[in-house]
Amino acid sequence: MSWFYLIVAIALEVAGTICMKRSEACTQLWPAALMLLFYALGLGAMALALQKIDVSIGYALWTGIGLALVAVIGMTWFKEPVSMLKIISLALIVVGVMGLNYSEKKRTKSPSEESSEVASPPGNEAVTVH
Repeated sequence: MSWFYLIVAIALEVAGTICMKRSEACTQLWPAALMLLFYALGLGAMALALQKIDVSIGYALWTGIGLALVAVIGMTWFKEPVSMLKIISLALIVVGVMGLNYSEKKRTKSPSEESSEVASPPGNEAVTVH
């Protein structure tokens, strides 16, 4: 459920940022009000996500994926300039997010994986029994 909350937090943060752009420096009432609502709900969802997800992973995913989505929306919807440097930078963010997610999966093991390890003398690696 924590990963669901993280996805919701990312979506709400992106929606809040779009509303921020649409609010024209908070001079437009409805976009500004929606911005505050989306950010408040997004922070609540993020707090729920971080109950089970490490903050280093959760926050990096939240900001990285949110940033990449907002950048793509900015280039497509708001017609912001596109450059090769932007594309490469966004690709590097995606690779970084994938690396963080992979590191999280490598760190956590299922109970069956943990029970298959046999302790070995100090200085030797654990042996996995198949």
